[in-house]
Amino acid sequence: MKTEFASIRWRERDVSIEYIRIAPERTHAPHIVFLHEGLGSVAMWKDFPQQFCDAGGYRGLVFSRPAYGQSTPRDEDERWDVDFMHRQAHEVLPAFFHAIDLHEKPWLFGHSDGGSIALLYAARFPHAVAGIVVLAPHLFVEDVTVANIEEARKAYETTDLPQRLGKYHDSADSAFWGWNRIWLHPPFRQWNIEAELDAIQCPVLAMQGIDDEYGTLEQIRGIARRVPQTQLVEIRDCGHSPHRDQPENVIVAALNFIEQNRSLQP
Repeated sequence: MKTEFASIRWRERDVSIEYIRIAPERTHAPHIVFLHEGLGSVAMWKDFPQQFCDAGGYRGLVFSRPAYGQSTPRDEDERWDVDFMHRQAHEVLPAFFHAIDLHEKPWLFGHSDGGSIALLYAARFPHAVAGIVVLAPHLFVEDVTVANIEEARKAYETTDLPQRLGKYHDSADSAFWGWNRIWLHPPFRQWNIEAELDAIQCPVLAMQGIDDEYGTLEQIRGIARRVPQTQLVEIRDCGHSPHRDQPENVIVAALNFIEQNRSLQP
């Protein structure tokens, strides 16, 4: 797969977005857009998007948000605010889709922060999405989430975590501190997107590990209470990254969901 770059204008500067296309020759197949976690990137997904698209005969699009992977890093003095995921969903994603001429309705496949961004995009642009699959998304901030993000900060400062993250990001500091500082910023404890989910009209599959160290099952159960067309999958022996802990279960559930809902769409 060839790495490509798209240029968008965001936060009053030009930003380069790293992305790869999977099987673009499958022109009539569903188009799956993968949205990575809070410390993720194109490389951090490893081969899961390829496996998933090959299993379903789909096309795929995998990209790194600004500050991650090979996309433009944060400026040293750039601090994200409480609305950072809203800005990704409402500003970056539409600009990126426009830059690469993606005008069809994609299926969004988001993990963790990427899952929250997928939900926010589907709520703001309800007619622009065929459906969404979210793994361990965040709807609100829980004590367990903050506690483990605090532990991640300590690990970043005292272990080889920067070197390990450096395998997946041109600037590990850009990726880590952008994510870590806002999640530990006291006003962020009030962040909550539950009410916004009422606007979602597309089908939703929400999956989460029962042993998720970054959130309780109330995160996905909250989606089902707000969005009646939601299917829930709670996965045993699984932590915060279902696609790494239980990839076969995730692939089977997501493929069944997409195929069932494709047959219902015009």
